[in-house]
Amino acid sequence: MTGIFKKFLGIVLVLAMAPLGAAGFELELSKEEKVLLTNGVGLLAITAWGVANWDYFTTLPSRGDEGWFSENTDEGGIDKLGHFHSTYALSHILGASFERWGYSHERASFLGALSSFTLMGAMEAGDSFSDFGFSYEDFIMNSLGSIAGYYFRVCPELARKIDLRVEYRPNFTEADIFTDYERTRFLAAIKLAGFDGVKNPYLKYLEIHVGYFVEGYSDNKTNRSRNIYLGVGINLPRVFKHYSLNRASTIANYLQIPFTSLRLDKDLN
Repeated sequence: MTGIFKKFLGIVLVLAMAPLGAAGFELELSKEEKVLLTNGVGLLAITAWGVANWDYFTTLPSRGDEGWFSENTDEGGIDKLGHFHSTYALSHILGASFERWGYSHERASFLGALSSFTLMGAMEAGDSFSDFGFSYEDFIMNSLGSIAGYYFRVCPELARKIDLRVEYRPNFTEADIFTDYERTRFLAAIKLAGFDGVKNPYLKYLEIHVGYFVEGYSDNKTNRSRNIYLGVGINLPRVFKHYSLNRASTIANYLQIPFTSLRLDKDLN
């Protein structure tokens, strides 16, 4: 399904309003009620927006085979990684909110992952009643994203060693960056600073990148490519944290700043 980032952004904006609303009723709402409110607002917003913009409930339920990462798919599989990363990131956004409301770190992480899975799953359920159809590939990637979101929050040693990021290299002539998969890359960043055996202080500012991107799919070109790559990058979260830019450091755990790495690509086509 195309446009997953647009849908993800919509959910985040809606859910950003729910905690604010809940915060205005600190005396009346328990933390459990705030979680229910957040999920309820999200589900209602997804349903309303889906009816208005994604043609929800205009067809009988259907499903389709989108082909995972094969060469002849519509997006070369990059949209599947979009589902994974969106669910992963949303679980952390929600988990952090729930922890601020009084839940333990572990419980907040579990509820964040469960809520993220529920909200992203609701979109798949709605898609089944539209021309998109239910995608079991998207559903599986949503599930894996929520599981990864949980374990990366509750296992600090894992998060210290690996970041799961998305990189977007902008093209300012593109009207809609949220469906521009051509310039989107997904990667795992292995941070040398997370390994106790790395003693050199300069090496601790380096990362090993393993990623995936596609080219030529959005324009239906004949010379399409699906690419994996291996690269070396700068540990920008560590750099930002060194200069007490803590918010920028947190964001950089999820978003890779373009042109801050060197890589070797391999075309799978």
